[in-house]
Amino acid sequence: MEIRFDGKRVLITGAGKGIGREVALLLASCGAKVVALSRSAADLESLAREIDCETIAVDIADYEATRAAVQAAGDIDLLVNNAAITIPQSFFETTVEAFDATYAVNTRGVLVISQVVAAGMVRRGKGGAIVNVSSLSSKVGLEDHAAYCASKGALDQLSRVMALELGEHQIRVNVINPVITWTPMADKVWTDGEKTNAMKARIPLHRFARPLDVAHAIAYLLSDESDMINGITLMVDGGFLAR
Repeated sequence: MEIRFDGKRVLITGAGKGIGREVALLLASCGAKVVALSRSAADLESLAREIDCETIAVDIADYEATRAAVQAAGDIDLLVNNAAITIPQSFFETTVEAFDATYAVNTRGVLVISQVVAAGMVRRGKGGAIVNVSSLSSKVGLEDHAAYCASKGALDQLSRVMALELGEHQIRVNVINPVITWTPMADKVWTDGEKTNAMKARIPLHRFARPLDVAHAIAYLLSDESDMINGITLMVDGGFLAR
């Protein structure tokens, strides 16, 4: 099975680093025209030196600027809502500011961007596919991740509603839920060797995911090969939840 996206424009958020960058590289190699969105102009410039892509530098926390930027991007056939932040704090230390900032990007940003992109898909009447990148932390609690876990649980539920309401327009919405993935964001949290080893011990494959592992799953859910898959949360967790 060869997955191709020739003639398709795909918007990828958080495309400057980690999973988003890997998705951009993979989909471009499969023929997609990539529209890369990141708050870091430097990361986008670096990506544009690797692949032919359009770039959008915007902070998703600014929903008005984000809406305007996505509207200006034009017609989008496929969407990957990947951008996310984490502000590690224990439950008692979680601030309202950190909680709101996390939701602004991880959950509200998906709503705003998807509203714009899906409206265009409906208008053109050709359907489409959206993949929202959630996390294992939407299914299990992780210490010091109160805001992050809450935002990803909310994202799973938002995605289910999207799948229900957009399905009649032949727009499929699915969710990827990776285990800890070696990205710059993970590097900030999983620096303690004892903590890292304890987490790996809970994964039957005894390793964290690579960004490419997640990118492959995203590509499949965007492709026509998954044409009857809608409204799922796909664990990319090395068997973590099998225990």
